[in-house]
Amino acid sequence: MILDKNQLSSFAISAEYNQRSVISQYRTFYAGKNCSVFLSHKHDDIQQLQHVTTILKSLDAYVYVDWLDKSLPQSPNEVTASKIKEAIKKYDKFILVATDGAIASKWCNWELGYGDAQKYNANKIVLFPIAQTGLKWTGYEYMKLYPTIEYWDGVIYSYIIHGYPSKGFHVVYHYGTEKIIPLGEWLNLSLIH
Repeated sequence: MILDKNQLSSFAISAEYNQRSVISQYRTFYAGKNCSVFLSHKHDDIQQLQHVTTILKSLDAYVYVDWLDKSLPQSPNEVTASKIKEAIKKYDKFILVATDGAIASKWCNWELGYGDAQKYNANKIVLFPIAQTGLKWTGYEYMKLYPTIEYWDGVIYSYIIHGYPSKGFHVVYHYGTEKIIPLGEWLNLSLIH
């Protein structure tokens, strides 16, 4: 299921206080290696960004957030764009924190387009959709090309997918396949190639 802001908050709190919980059980798949993630986001969505970062860090991922990068200019310009391109190429994975604000942001859409060119064919790009509380998440039509990070309770929708996904965060493929893999496993897939 796609989470809303309140649900995301509760899962992030759970991840923060229980680093070895169900969500982190898959990180041992390739123990000792850390995946790096470029996290595309709308700067106004700081709370959601913090929650997503907490979940990713509970899986031992290293997270890059642009406004923490001291090498970027204070006001965005062409240097910012150039350094963002370098960072997207450098980090193993690309995740867009797909809030309504991010979907409407020209920078997030530009980053998604560049991330697509760098990461799509290598299966290294996903969306982390976050719905407004009480509403359904909808993205632009082209966003349906990308897998999404969703929380599975171990029961809902499992009859559709072959096998039964365990409880926790998973990467769900919608376009052309019905595949689902644990988020921790997806994060670490790039480390074996």
